[in-house]
Amino acid sequence: MSDFFTMEPGETAAPVPDGPVLCDASAGMRRIHRVFLWAYDEAPGLARSAPQGDVARSAYVGEVLGNFDKLLHAHHESEDLLMYPKLQERAPACALHAELMVRQHEEVKKHLDEIEPIRLRWAQTGDAGLGDQLADHYETLSALLKVHLRREVTEVTPAVEKVLTEAEFAALASHGVDSFEKKVVLAYLGMILATNPPGDREAFFQEMPFPIRMAYRLIGRRLYRAQYQQLFPGRPVPATL
Repeated sequence: MSDFFTMEPGETAAPVPDGPVLCDASAGMRRIHRVFLWAYDEAPGLARSAPQGDVARSAYVGEVLGNFDKLLHAHHESEDLLMYPKLQERAPACALHAELMVRQHEEVKKHLDEIEPIRLRWAQTGDAGLGDQLADHYETLSALLKVHLRREVTEVTPAVEKVLTEAEFAALASHGVDSFEKKVVLAYLGMILATNPPGDREAFFQEMPFPIRMAYRLIGRRLYRAQYQQLFPGRPVPATL
């Protein structure tokens, strides 16, 4: 997926301010966006994976999908609060691009709000009809994300690199993390590593604080593997660190 982030004809990048690069926003966003692209590409199949009335399966898958929905919302909320206001203030010429990205976030949130009650009912009942409805909604959301997550990297992050410091950009990653159980965060870290190519994988891991790296080595990798095997029985588990 390393060539996914390519501008398409008719698209135009935001004006890049003069001055030095202050943070590595483009690489950082690619690494995070890859796991969301993968998750929502898989979500429709997962929503259809529970046989009628199999509440154990629908409850487990529903919880995992719910965590991804919550993580996606937290990711966009962090950008709305901590990135786009600074971009508009420090690089006013980027305002139109920033406003477009925020509008796309609102569209994503609208889909997540529509998905939530269906996902919760499906998780509780294992009703295959609800699973089909959920899958349809995830297919629509996945298509939207394939546009938004690509354009955010190709059009906006080169400008962000000139206006946000490394510390300011790093703050985006920690926004909302405390609202998740540690096991969710560690399994999610495994998925980020697995969905990134070698090089990006190692760079991302080295950027993590030492206690998180240790926790991942001790328990996170096992949690990731167990979750993947339960989500996708019979599939080889993708390599991680």
